[in-house]
Amino acid sequence: MKPQEKPHCENLTKLMDFVLLDFAELPHLQGLLFALFLVIYISTLLGNGTIFLITKVDPALRTPMYFFLGNFSFLEMCYVSATLPRMLANLWTQRRTISLVACATQMCCVVVLGGTECLLLAIMSYDRYVAICSPLHYPLLMNPRVCVQMVAGCWVTGVPVLVGLTFQIFSLPFCGSNLINHFFCDIPPILKLASGDTFWTEVMVYLVNVLLVTAPFLLILVSYGKIISTILRLSSSTSRAKAFSTCSSHLVVVTLFYGSGIITYLRPKNQDSGGTDKVLSLFYTIVTPLFNPVIYSLRNKDVIMALRKLVSK
Repeated sequence: MKPQEKPHCENLTKLMDFVLLDFAELPHLQGLLFALFLVIYISTLLGNGTIFLITKVDPALRTPMYFFLGNFSFLEMCYVSATLPRMLANLWTQRRTISLVACATQMCCVVVLGGTECLLLAIMSYDRYVAICSPLHYPLLMNPRVCVQMVAGCWVTGVPVLVGLTFQIFSLPFCGSNLINHFFCDIPPILKLASGDTFWTEVMVYLVNVLLVTAPFLLILVSYGKIISTILRLSSSTSRAKAFSTCSSHLVVVTLFYGSGIITYLRPKNQDSGGTDKVLSLFYTIVTPLFNPVIYSLRNKDVIMALRKLVSK
């Protein structure tokens, strides 16, 4: 079946800027939303910044698991900073205009950081797999050099692909509505505004998501399948509880991030999905970074002890 084409830009002026609607449908709650998201942003930076700091200064946390956690916390600070400051400025000034270049830059930052997070979560699950399923080989397989290489790979692997994808999306003509029904420049709402045929761009978006979202998610599923199988074979209930406690926090974060992200990008789209997309996007761009420090410290004795030592100094 031939894909439905959108009208072309013949005899129409091409857009040079967009309008981020964010939560404009709630005009009487703009002040409350500004205060709420400001508290969330500050809390996210403080919480993740604290986790990042203690993994660097506490000798007890200088292990591969906490090395990855520190990098993950730093990534979360970057990720939330790609969306929330712009949204806060829009809520405060009520001026929601964003230039095409600024929109493309924001999208590029969000997708690159999101892709990095997907890969880093997969690496963290592999770390837990090796620690639980092959503990004797753990010091060899997860030595400091390998850990640094893994993290560097997470940061740089998706950059060329995602920068190219962003360039492809913003190479499309935009000459119709400039209203983005979202709180940041995300791929689905931008593609809705594009004129002309977007079929092959949407195929490219789908393939990139399969590569950088679904493939790491499958690696996580395989890793946890092996982990659960190994834990269930342990003879002692205390050993099973201890083994599971080392990966339960990571599993909660994976569920929050991947669950909302996969539904947002891989589910079928319809004309009235803008509100749903915004709610789902709140989870993987704002809620997960906010609760990451709480999730990782709530049942982690090492992190709690490191926090106590940091506070007592």
